[in-house]
Amino acid sequence: MKRGSICLVLMLVLATAACRRESGPPQVPAPAQDAQMSGPDGASVPRPAAPAVPVELEDVIEHDPRFVVGISYPSAASRYPGLAAELNRYAQAARAELAAAVDAMGEGRPPAPYDLSLEFRMVAETPRVVAVAADGSTYTGGAHGNPLVARFVWLPRQQRLLRAQDLFADQSGWQALAGYVREQLHAELSQRVDAEELEPGQRLETIRSAGRMIDEGSAPDPDNFAHFEPVMAVDGRIRALRFVFPPYQVAPYADGTRSVEVPADVLAAHLAEPVKPLFVTG
Repeated sequence: MKRGSICLVLMLVLATAACRRESGPPQVPAPAQDAQMSGPDGASVPRPAAPAVPVELEDVIEHDPRFVVGISYPSAASRYPGLAAELNRYAQAARAELAAAVDAMGEGRPPAPYDLSLEFRMVAETPRVVAVAADGSTYTGGAHGNPLVARFVWLPRQQRLLRAQDLFADQSGWQALAGYVREQLHAELSQRVDAEELEPGQRLETIRSAGRMIDEGSAPDPDNFAHFEPVMAVDGRIRALRFVFPPYQVAPYADGTRSVEVPADVLAAHLAEPVKPLFVTG
């Protein structure tokens, strides 16, 4: 099928899924974690991944009366076998979850077809940093689909993923990151609430409940910042990281996926030594 047709089907699937109710977050695994090894000073540093077996990334369109699947990959991702393997692993896990839900129906048919819509797209490609965004949804019953949100930052020279756990040397980095992100999200919240011109009591309750969600979802823990993509400078280094938060993490489902761009100078003093050369610092 031509890519134009694939994109049209993906858009239709996404539009359908957005009108349905969530039935629980999909248990799609995060990118694989790299093993650790000791550096010259005894510190723990990520071990380069073993060369990956080449994986052929092919767009997918599947449908029958009970389900629809649409998956789209960027052709450039195939140039990086280790990265391609990570994308394929994520997509196959999402497909397996959908298949399990379809099998559980037996011979029955759902009121609306179950579906999986997943698009991978390149957000950066330099000799030192390659990044892919994954966005989509899966529907297995209810009023709307479950969001699928993931980010993959690949370091070609080291043949490994850059993970949130790799970013900082100690807890102070997470404190600085969480503080900056919270400040931005609370400011956005205040602006949205002001625009709605709510009654004073309703405004206070909205800020209180939404603010609690922000604080819990942006606590200084690597798991809360697992999804990020680099914003590249002209010299090929990272000038900022854009942290992405799926629906329900720092805002209600209706607010969709939220993101905060954090400049490199906010992170610079806390970056772990192995990753500092990737960033614009000083």
